Amino acid sequence: MIGSHMTAIPTHDDAHWMQHALDQARLGVGRTSPNPPVGAVIVAQGEIIGRGHHRKAGMPHAEVEAITDARGHYPHGLLGATLYVTLEPCCTHGRTPPCTDAIKASGIRRVVWGAQDPNPKHEGRAREVLGSAGIAVTTGVLEAECRELIRPFAKWITTGLPYVIAKAGQSLDGRITRPPGEGQWITSEAARAHGRSLRSRVDAILVGAETIRQDNPRLTLRDGGSAGKEQPLRVILTRTGRLPEEAHVFTDAFEHRTLVIQDQSFPHVLHDLGQRGIVSVLVEGGGNVLAQAFRHHAVDEVYWYIAPLLCGIGVPALADAWGHSVPLEQVTILPIGDNVCINGRPVWPNKNLPIE
Repeated sequence: MIGSHMTAIPTHDDAHWMQHALDQARLGVGRTSPNPPVGAVIVAQGEIIGRGHHRKAGMPHAEVEAITDARGHYPHGLLGATLYVTLEPCCTHGRTPPCTDAIKASGIRRVVWGAQDPNPKHEGRAREVLGSAGIAVTTGVLEAECRELIRPFAKWITTGLPYVIAKAGQSLDGRITRPPGEGQWITSEAARAHGRSLRSRVDAILVGAETIRQDNPRLTLRDGGSAGKEQPLRVILTRTGRLPEEAHVFTDAFEHRTLVIQDQSFPHVLHDLGQRGIVSVLVEGGGNVLAQAFRHHAVDEVYWYIAPLLCGIGVPALADAWGHSVPLEQVTILPIGDNVCINGRPVWPNKNLPIE
């Protein structure tokens, strides 16, 4: 049993140091699946002596990286130090040994974390393991910010389904294509670059067959900021299986990162991707695929880019209706030149529809 003395009250400085751990964790966003991004710092005598973040599944976790970093600079500095980590340390052996073992062997005397591990196999166990070793534990520091960072992982580990981001670029009258002869693009280059940057956050990019036939997109990582990030899986949904063999996604250097799924419902597609260890998906279109995602209440987050343009005709952003409005919460509005990006989270009346 753990004595009450093993639970330490947060100090005035804990939020400050946890913010540094969050900065470390953000370095791993989009790169750690199927693990969550996690950051850690070690503090002794009012200064950071070690930093670390989880870089990739199978590589050391953030706590171990921070301990290694601290030992490299301060061989004896860990005795009595405090470890700040954004997520509850793991206490089971997976691809790497338990982080709680490394913490107990390090000389660290206090551990502060932000979010509880949503993995049912781990949740809450680190407090008992560390407490039994005489290490004080403080939890819930900047908890909302730490939980926000692992939203995709939390959904996947508890439901088996990936976190879904829906992205579209449309005219003021809701069109994603222009009249014939006017060219392909609706939104500005800056808005499109912002939208492409979302690819660095996800494990897969999903489009419909018509997008491949009409636009021949590359669906690759561009615009910088993606160093060390594996090319996301390119998922093509098709009913007929008729796709142009010369398309970029079948002929470029990443052709092995293209997956064609034929004649499957959207819920089944997500279930399949979740089984493959895909934690997050960016749905880039077109109108039919976006409508399927919304119709099945599958969307967790929206990035909608709107250009100051009236097309009059063209493909609508959502090709089909589903019978009710969907409000967004936690909305942010970002001007991008004369375009605008609206980001928010759908509020569904029934989020957990069964797979059809």
